[in-house]
Amino acid sequence: MLPTIADVLALETVRRGSPRVVAGADRLDTRVRWVHVGEIADIAQLLRGGELVLTTGVALPEDPDKLADYIGELSSVGASGLIVELGRRFVGELPQVVVKAAEEHGLPVIVLTRETPFVQITESVHARIIDIQLEELRASEQLHEVFTELSVEGASPAEVLAQVARLSGRPVLLENLAHQVLAAESAGRDAGALLAGWETRSRAVAPAERTAYDPASGWLVTTVGARGQDWGRLILLCDAQPSPRDMVLAERAATTLALGRLLERHQESLERQAHGTIITGILTHAYADPDEAAARARAVGVPLTGRKLISVVIRPTEPIDQALDGQAQLGELAEATAAACRDARLPALVGALDQERVGVLMPLPPRTQAEPALTSLSERLRVLWRPGSSFVLAAGSVVESIRDVRRSFLEAEQVADVAVRQPDGRAYYRLPDLRLRGLLHLLRDDARLQTFAERELGPLLAHDAQRGGDLTRILRVYLDCGRNKAVAAQKAHLSRPAFYDRLRRLERILDTDLDDVESCLSLHVALLALESFRRDSR
Repeated sequence: MLPTIADVLALETVRRGSPRVVAGADRLDTRVRWVHVGEIADIAQLLRGGELVLTTGVALPEDPDKLADYIGELSSVGASGLIVELGRRFVGELPQVVVKAAEEHGLPVIVLTRETPFVQITESVHARIIDIQLEELRASEQLHEVFTELSVEGASPAEVLAQVARLSGRPVLLENLAHQVLAAESAGRDAGALLAGWETRSRAVAPAERTAYDPASGWLVTTVGARGQDWGRLILLCDAQPSPRDMVLAERAATTLALGRLLERHQESLERQAHGTIITGILTHAYADPDEAAARARAVGVPLTGRKLISVVIRPTEPIDQALDGQAQLGELAEATAAACRDARLPALVGALDQERVGVLMPLPPRTQAEPALTSLSERLRVLWRPGSSFVLAAGSVVESIRDVRRSFLEAEQVADVAVRQPDGRAYYRLPDLRLRGLLHLLRDDARLQTFAERELGPLLAHDAQRGGDLTRILRVYLDCGRNKAVAAQKAHLSRPAFYDRLRRLERILDTDLDDVESCLSLHVALLALESFRRDSR
C-alpha cells in the first residue's frame, strides 16, 4: 500500500524542514505514488496523478490569478499534494490566494520553514515506495504459491476459505447465485451472528464490478466463475477499506475455486459438499453450539430449528467399485436424492457420508408424519436415480433437537448396514423392521455374541477353511428353508441323496441333531450373528 502524505511528513528527512500544513489538513491520508521536483508553473502537463510536488516557488507567477490557476491545474491532474520550501520566493508564509485555492480544490499544501535538500526527501520517499512494492510483490508470490498448491491438491472450498481467513484474519464466505452460503469460515467470530439473515443482506450488496468493495456493508465481493459462466460470489468481511493485498487475495481465491469447479466434473457439487460438511460437523460435534449448525443450515436454505428432525442413510444394494470412479457414482446418488427431496417439497441437507453412504437430514414441517415423507422420498428417488439400480433407504428415530441428530444418524447407519445385506424391496427400513437381524447387528461388537457364534459354528468354519468346502452354505440354505429338506435340496441345486449326505456330515462336524428345533434355532442365530461380524465383501 502506497504511503500517505501523513507518512511522508513523518519521515526524518521531511521533519528536518519543520513542515507545517497550511491547507487540506483533512486530506493527509491521500496516497503518494511518486515525488516530483519542479519549479515551472505549467508542471501539471508533466504529471500523471498521485505525485507529491516539491518546489521553492522561484518560477511561479506573480499574478494571484495565475497562482490560483497553478493550484487548480495540480488538483485537476490528480496531484497528491504540494510542498513549498519557504525562503527563496515566499518568505514567512504563502500568499493567501494559494492557501484559499488549495482549500477550495482539496489539495494538501505543506510549507517547509527550514531549508531542506529535496534530493534527500525524494530518496527517502522513493525508497519507502519501492520497499512497499517489493513487499507487495513478495506477498503476491506467497499467495500465488499457496493457491497454486491448493489448486494442484484439489482443495475443497472449505479448505480454500480456511486459507483466506488465515491470511487475512477476516471472515470469508462463498455463496451461490441464489445467495445461499456454500462454505464459510468465521475467523473466530460468532457464526450465528455472521449468517443471520444472510440472503436478505447479501441481495442488498450488488457491486457493478467483478471485484469491488461495498463501504455500506464492509464487504469485499468478487465474482466466482470461469468460461463466461459465473456461479457464485466470494465475500470477505472487512472492517475498513481493504488493502490491495486483500483484493489480490480475494481474486486469487476466487480463481482457485473456479478452477476447482472445472476440475470436479465427476465429483459432487458444491451444494452437496456444503450440505455434507454441515452433516459431518453435527455428527463429529465440530460445532460448539447447536445454534451454529442451525445457522449454517439456514444459510443454505434448510431450516432446522422448531421442527422434528429425521436422519436418513441411503446405500446402493450393488457394490460401488471405487476403482471405477466410485466417488462419482455416489455423487450421482446424492444429487438424485437432493432432486427427490426438492420434488417432494422436503427441504433437507443431503451429502455423502463416506464412500458407500449418502446422508439426509430432513426437517419435517409441522403436522407432517415421517412415514409418508419417507415413502415419497423413496418413490421419487427410484424414478430419478439410475434405471435398474436399487438402494436401501434407512431412517433413524425422529428427534426434536439438533443435539440428538447424531444418535438418529447412528441408528440409520446401523439399519442400512443390515438391510443392504438382504433387501426385500420395501420403500424404507427402520429399526423395528429388522427384528432379530437388527438386534444381532446392534450387538455385533459384543464379545459374548462373538463367543456364542464361535462356539456354535467354529468346527464347521474350520472344516470349510481347511477343505475349501461349502457346508456352511448348505446349513444356511437348510435353515432358511425352515428345515424342509426337499425344498432346501432344490435351492442348493443338489439331488436329495447328495443333500442328505451333506446334512449327515454337518451333524458329525457340529455334533448336533439337525432335526432338533432348539439346536437349529441356535445355529440359525449364530449364522445371522456371523453375517453381522463380517463386512460385506461384495
